[in-house]
Amino acid sequence: MDNGCKDELREPIAARAREIDSREWWLWAFAVTVTLALAAGIVALTVPGYHLGMDSWFWSDLKEQVRGLAALVLLFDIYTVYQHFQLQGLRKELAERNELFQLITENAEDMIAVVDSRGNRIYNSPAYERILGYSLEELRSQPAIEQVHPADRPRVLRAASRARLTGRGQRLEYRMRHKDGSWRVLESTASVIPDDEGETEKLVIVNRDVTERKRAEAMLAHNALHDHLTNLPNRSLFLDRLQHALVRARRHSDYKFAVLFIDIDEFKVLNDSLGHSAGDELLIQIAKRLSASFRETDTISRGFAGRREPTTVDDGLARLGGDEFTVFLEDIASAGDAVRVAQRIQSNWASPFQIDNRDVVITASIGVAFSAVSYDAAEHVVRDAEIAMYRAKRAGKARCEVFDPEMHASAVRRLELETDLRRGLELNQFQIYYQPIVSLKTGKVVGFEALSRWLRPEGPVPPTEFIPVADETGLILRLNRSVMFDACTQLRKWQQQFPSDPPLSISVNIAPKQFVQLDLAKEVGLILEETGIRADSLQLEIMETIAMGDAERAAQVLARLKTLGVRLSIDDFGTGYSSLSRLQQLPVDSLKVDRAFISTMDENSNSQEIVRLIITLAHTLDLKVVAEGTETAKQIGLLERLNCEMAQGYYFARPSPPEAITVLLQGKPWVRTATSGGSSS
Repeated sequence: MDNGCKDELREPIAARAREIDSREWWLWAFAVTVTLALAAGIVALTVPGYHLGMDSWFWSDLKEQVRGLAALVLLFDIYTVYQHFQLQGLRKELAERNELFQLITENAEDMIAVVDSRGNRIYNSPAYERILGYSLEELRSQPAIEQVHPADRPRVLRAASRARLTGRGQRLEYRMRHKDGSWRVLESTASVIPDDEGETEKLVIVNRDVTERKRAEAMLAHNALHDHLTNLPNRSLFLDRLQHALVRARRHSDYKFAVLFIDIDEFKVLNDSLGHSAGDELLIQIAKRLSASFRETDTISRGFAGRREPTTVDDGLARLGGDEFTVFLEDIASAGDAVRVAQRIQSNWASPFQIDNRDVVITASIGVAFSAVSYDAAEHVVRDAEIAMYRAKRAGKARCEVFDPEMHASAVRRLELETDLRRGLELNQFQIYYQPIVSLKTGKVVGFEALSRWLRPEGPVPPTEFIPVADETGLILRLNRSVMFDACTQLRKWQQQFPSDPPLSISVNIAPKQFVQLDLAKEVGLILEETGIRADSLQLEIMETIAMGDAERAAQVLARLKTLGVRLSIDDFGTGYSSLSRLQQLPVDSLKVDRAFISTMDENSNSQEIVRLIITLAHTLDLKVVAEGTETAKQIGLLERLNCEMAQGYYFARPSPPEAITVLLQGKPWVRTATSGGSSS
């Protein structure tokens, strides 16, 4: 209720009441005066002896004087009736306004109270009982200030005192006790009722219950700074906390802290295989386990005997998004303390998580940024901790790495490489080089492996540098799709120009991110259709670690590819965790022995024995073998004696652009045989 409305409602109680009282007293005074005057006149005319000695003219005009008095009486009566009706109208108006005021106050959502100068309640609207639970008798039995929260009482008393002194109230929020003992938040405005001398006599207080609004505002503020899934602080709140720590560290040289950046290893695989709801449940359980770890001091204090243990605060644990969590540690003496906490976190995650009635075991890669490095902004601390986390992942996952400046320089170089990689794809800076695959029985080229080369204007970039970046960023999908299409198109030209039986084939690598695509077989089928080559002329090479990691799923993906008619090969065989039982499940056509064994087999008997076992295993499963990385005639001779079918490497030819391969195919014989010698160039 605004102040104008309250003033209008208070007017019948004060001004109108005073006006009626004033007019009524005036009317009574006038009536008494007139009555006395008339009575005196009548007495003067009727009392015997009063007119003795008067002139005779007085008696002759007596009749007219009586008539004049009668007229005055009539006028007085008319005026009195008029004033009576006026007063009746004022009383009716006042009654109507009082009735309206009563109706409004009894039905208003706001609580309206009138208190005297001592703070005692004179009037309380029925809303008090609805909102606070007190009856009118209970409200009158104690001063209003007694129900105000003790912490808010000084502010309320100051506001009331100021209103009495200035005649103006101010908007104020404070807490008032409900009858059930809970606290309600009220928004209050006080207005002054002056007495006849203009001094403050009473205060009219209008209270509005804003508890739900304040609760909603608090919820919105909480949600703005907390993750909706785990209820942990989000990036904004964490960075704010960290920024305060940076300010403190600049002021106090002995104050040290660390930030842990935690990333769940292979979370995307878990999320895709278990489903997003199960993935969310896993994140919730991870957050709970992390929170419990830092609530239980002993969990992180062992190993810090005799010193202060690292501590966290309520907003020192956060979820930045996805499967990324951060931990802020205070009272750190060295980076080693943070590493021990990280190791303890990893150890706490060793026990399985229960998700949908199944045990899920996870590991985490953790990066640590220590405050010994000079930082200007909180974002830089988190950035460096993330860089260290990525170093841990590249080092084999389930590890912890501490940031050092060289990591930052390496990350900057990688970011520049990623930027250049995207630009290179847009500018068609990539070209396909082809390395011949040779039949050791005939010495002729039977196919090629398509290899992507980045010919940047500043100089070529080795595949060992850009392939990992392309794989991490997902650009490998676009790159390999282009390689497959262009290689198949080129193969079609060579098959037409150099017909053979069987026709020349092309081998293309399938990246791990391609292998998990649901539409991989459809994509390969479209390329075969668009380029017009026979399906059995295309050989897809899948890394052993990918094919053997989940043999059941790999068998399904390879089976869909096999229905197209393409040939399948396991690449880098011997470097992973191969097993005969898993290999039997996969519909592959050949194995490709890793160059690490081939390059040392002419000098290392163990490598030679491994190659022999791989070839024997392949032949037992009716698979052909391709040896990659051959560089010497001795290696070729050993492979021939072991009945290896095919080989590729510098001994025959380096990867070359299509023009050079065309020249090679035009020569007779196409390549040198094992008996004709060769060189690694």
